[in-house]
Amino acid sequence: MIHNISVIGTGYLGVTHAVCLAELGHDVIGIDADPGKVARLAAGRPTFYEPGVAELLERHTGSGRLRFSKDPAEAAAFADIHFLCVGTPQSPDGPAADTHFLMAAVDQLVPHLDRPALVVGKSTVPAGTGRAIAERAAGLARPGIDVEVAWNPEFLREGHAVQDTLRPDRIVVGVSSAEAEKALRDVYRLLLDDGVPLVVSDVVTAELTKLSANAFLATKISFVNAMADLCEAAGGDVVTLAEALGLDGRIGPRFLSAGLGFGGGCLPKDLRATVANADELGACTTSALLREVESVNQHCRARLVDMAVQHCGGSLRAHRVGVLGASFKPGTDDVRDSPALDVAAQLQARGAHVSVYDPQANANAASVQPALEYVDAMGEAVRDADLVLHLTEWPEFLEADPAELRPLVREPCIVDGRNALDAHRWRSAGWSYVGVGRSGTDG
Repeated sequence: MIHNISVIGTGYLGVTHAVCLAELGHDVIGIDADPGKVARLAAGRPTFYEPGVAELLERHTGSGRLRFSKDPAEAAAFADIHFLCVGTPQSPDGPAADTHFLMAAVDQLVPHLDRPALVVGKSTVPAGTGRAIAERAAGLARPGIDVEVAWNPEFLREGHAVQDTLRPDRIVVGVSSAEAEKALRDVYRLLLDDGVPLVVSDVVTAELTKLSANAFLATKISFVNAMADLCEAAGGDVVTLAEALGLDGRIGPRFLSAGLGFGGGCLPKDLRATVANADELGACTTSALLREVESVNQHCRARLVDMAVQHCGGSLRAHRVGVLGASFKPGTDDVRDSPALDVAAQLQARGAHVSVYDPQANANAASVQPALEYVDAMGEAVRDADLVLHLTEWPEFLEADPAELRPLVREPCIVDGRNALDAHRWRSAGWSYVGVGRSGTDG
């Protein structure tokens, strides 16, 4: 069944969800208060880099299946299902999630509704937010207009968001009625018919599913980084250790790569928000565990800086450092809470001259850390460098020929902050290769 659907908020999540809903056959309107963003999206031009989004945006704005507006009343008149895809950043006053943008979206939409509607949250929120929205909507709705609130958390990986939406591992819906469940089954009918598992829960459990997923992934990353410290102390190799752990079906290999740790616009702030939510609810064991997870993650960045200092003889002053990578992960231009950019800035603060190259994120990085030097090619970044740091595992860096780069540097030393380069290949080309938590001829 084809639905008329609105997507409130056209940031990263909203645009990705909107283009994918259109790809699934629905008629979609995206709503945003920023007229410049609306105009650009309506013209079929994305406002961020994400593989696959530009093609779907152009296809479905061209077909008329997807359009954009800044008027919430237009969404209310057009759609019966409204997805809330508004950001929930960290509060400026502390670690908790700031939901006031989400509540503002509800305030702007609900008074315009003239028939029963299903409002579906996709944003990552503290447990209990859906209940608060339902109470708020009940107070704002016109007499006799029923507004039901459901939750359908997103599980997107930047760089793979279209794939994760159209071929997800699972779909989770938190609902309060059979009617809401049926509507969401209709929305995702093509995916369900293709065998994608559906988990149906209450609203609070759906909210907690997203928080728990991010917290677990962060914990797994911090665990292997803690093991990297142990490997360094004992003389072991964390890459081989992680390989052995990953072959255990109970553990699995994903998110077991030691190095610079996690970053981005979701995992760090969602982890802090979960800690704050747990504290508020009195779940002290949860908050204690996740605080340590974040502490280990911050240590990963300090460890890379210390490694750079050590390999420059104890001081970075008057040394040139080439940094490969600024985005928090490959496949995106997102530099929010990027470990790579954080380390680059710390190196400069220690007195190094830092030259940064990223295939997609230079412009965004420059807006956050304008004092760093940004160049347009890998060769420019490493030219005359006393040390090279590999901090984001873009394919361009993994496939680079170390023999071709060798004549460009002053000292052929590379610190692999992601343990992703071929150590033997770099050493054979005359480089000193240093990984994180590694030993032996391959690390």
